Amino acid sequence: MADVEPEELVGTFPSLMAEGALLSRRGEHSKALLCFTNALQLQKGDKHCLVARSKCYLKLGDTENSLKDAEASLQNDKTFSKGLYQKAETLYTMGDFEFALVFYHRGHKLRPELQKFRLGIQKAQEAIDNCVGSPSSVKLENKGDLCFLSRQAESKKMKQKLPVNLARKDQKRLDKQEPVRNVKAERQLLGELYADKAYLEKLLRDEDLIRSNTKQGMTVEDLILGGIKYLDTRTEFWQQQKPIYARVRDRKLRQQRWIRDKKRKPSEVARYIVKSMEDIDMLLTSGCPEGSCKKAEHVLKTIKGWADVEVPNKNELIGNLYSCIGNAQIDMRQMGAALQSHKMDLEIAKENDLPDAISRALDNIGRVYARIGKFQEAIVTWEEKIPMAKTSLEKTWLFHEIGRCYLELNQATEALEYGEKSLQSAEEEGDVEWQLNASVLVAQAQVKLEDYQSAVMNFEKALEKAKLVHNDAAQQAIIIALDDANKDFIEALTIEKERRDSFKDFGYVSEYFFEKIKSRHNMEQENDKLEEREQENERNEREKENERNEREEEENERHEKEEDENERNGQEKETDEKNGQECNEVERSGEERMESERNEREKENERNESEKEENERNEKEEEENERHEKEEDENERNGQEKETDEKNGQECNEVERSGEERMETERNEREEGEEETVSEEEEDIREDLSEQQGYIS
Repeated sequence: MADVEPEELVGTFPSLMAEGALLSRRGEHSKALLCFTNALQLQKGDKHCLVARSKCYLKLGDTENSLKDAEASLQNDKTFSKGLYQKAETLYTMGDFEFALVFYHRGHKLRPELQKFRLGIQKAQEAIDNCVGSPSSVKLENKGDLCFLSRQAESKKMKQKLPVNLARKDQKRLDKQEPVRNVKAERQLLGELYADKAYLEKLLRDEDLIRSNTKQGMTVEDLILGGIKYLDTRTEFWQQQKPIYARVRDRKLRQQRWIRDKKRKPSEVARYIVKSMEDIDMLLTSGCPEGSCKKAEHVLKTIKGWADVEVPNKNELIGNLYSCIGNAQIDMRQMGAALQSHKMDLEIAKENDLPDAISRALDNIGRVYARIGKFQEAIVTWEEKIPMAKTSLEKTWLFHEIGRCYLELNQATEALEYGEKSLQSAEEEGDVEWQLNASVLVAQAQVKLEDYQSAVMNFEKALEKAKLVHNDAAQQAIIIALDDANKDFIEALTIEKERRDSFKDFGYVSEYFFEKIKSRHNMEQENDKLEEREQENERNEREKENERNEREEEENERHEKEEDENERNGQEKETDEKNGQECNEVERSGEERMESERNEREKENERNESEKEENERNEKEEEENERHEKEEDENERNGQEKETDEKNGQECNEVERSGEERMETERNEREEGEEETVSEEEEDIREDLSEQQGYIS
């Protein structure tokens, strides 16, 4: 490590210590080592800094420097507990388990309340037992003589007499002789390094390769033997530190701990659910639908794996998660997947009788249909939600969206009806912004119906509301729409004025004919609307019939699947009967119970479907009765209008008759006064009569 001059160091001793501790926690031990070294130059011999640097050395594998710093921290204070523990840890890592045990005991004697010293004593004792065995397993006896001492001395003398220049090849052959080893245990201890050792042993069999030398002058054989020896040393160390049986025991303990931790407390479950839902909402509102969708799918998978006892409202929560997934998919423009998710939410809500969840699912399904342009399906879905709306604001939004869909389908009458309902609900709620939206919808529907005067009035009301809420964009859009409506209104007035002027050119044609033509035109428009409404009702009935047929097909498929399942259960029952009577009785009772539960569910579903069909039938009958009543009222109005038309026709004939008489007298007078122009005037009168008769017809 290069020496750094004190004046070149940046920072104070506490700042360098704090920075080193932070880097060490992050795993950047080399940078942390540099910070602690600089700190020691500012304050030499600080025991806390020496211990911290010793830990960095130990993490980096430099056990010698780690031991030096640990001993230096104990130089002035032999009772420094952190220094004792660090020295014991370093000795344990170096394989000096006995000395490590000594320092663990010293630290435990000084600080018995610290758990780390007790654990150190335990692991050092286990490592020593793994090396030499437990003392209880060793039995010393005093039988026999002590001749083994003399034999030991003789063997030492023989070793001293051996020539020093022993053949290198013989020495390598001795090194190659390996004790009998357990391959399975060695593979478990080395892990991924076992493949490297096997590769080195394979290279050792290549005689041409091991005879070659490297650039440094070493033989390849020496390098291979050094690598194998290192791996053998590490295997022995790991065997002493934590043998195979201890690893199996730890694995079992971890598994037991996992099973114990799996049974979560209700408070933990509730905290997890609340935190997860908050994260999902936060990700969605912050513009990250992908993260929100992934989080919701992960939480959904986790909750599905929990038992119903741990999560009391499990089904409701699953439906809510499906709704969150669908909303995220809408923002991701995955409309097909979003529709499927919201339908799953609706199915779960209906199965568990959750009105709020049903309302939420219908709302979201309608939104998806409107986004993809299926306005009729959106109308049907939202109309099903109308009875579930609880507040005036919710009704305002619902009526507005249904009216908007009708407007997209060019059904202006229905759009006007729902727009007026939305405006009424918004006024009850006192929401100015929704009053603005509803007024715009009503005005647009009136423009479609060519009621320009009312449209202009509603656009002006909407403009006032936009000024109240300070919505500049809405003001600009309404001003443009208002100008267009005014232009259309003026154009309609000019056309109407021209039509009236054309009728007034004839003195004998009264204002009554204009009103009659106008009423007839209005009657034709109403008849066209009635025909459109009847066609729309027929179309809705056909769509409902198709939906009912699809539902029946799905029900038939479900029944077929259940029948197949029953057949499979029957086959399994026959095979199980051969295995023993007692087993069969238990299984038979369980199957009967399952069958009875299934039958009950089927009956309940059939009952619900029949009730639903009955309700639909009643609704259709009510609609049919209303339609018949409307038709009867319309027929009565038409009859009255016909009577008035007949009376007016009689008056018209009288007027025509009087006009003809007046014209006849004038013609006779002109014939007496001016005989030369008689023929020309007669021709003009005939032309006038033909034109008048054409207008009258």
